[in-house]
Amino acid sequence: MLMTLAHAKLILSPMELQVRLQPAGTVLTVLAEDLRLIASANLLVANVGAVSWQMPLENAEQLQQIADFYGIAAETR
Repeated sequence: MLMTLAHAKLILSPMELQVRLQPAGTVLTVLAEDLRLIASANLLVANVGAVSWQMPLENAEQLQQIADFYGIAAETR
């Protein structure tokens, strides 16, 4: 599945999520099991061992699409 945001493209596959930041072209990757979603901030959080990164989403619909695709519940903290 492909999602296009103003500042990135998200490529969702069953095992991982790939983020291609634009215009820099930087690629961030996270396995589905290391992915968290924070609903109150529309935030995607990746904890990959010693490396962590976060990316704001544009709206709650995008967050819900990712949650549905991976079958994970968004946290509401």
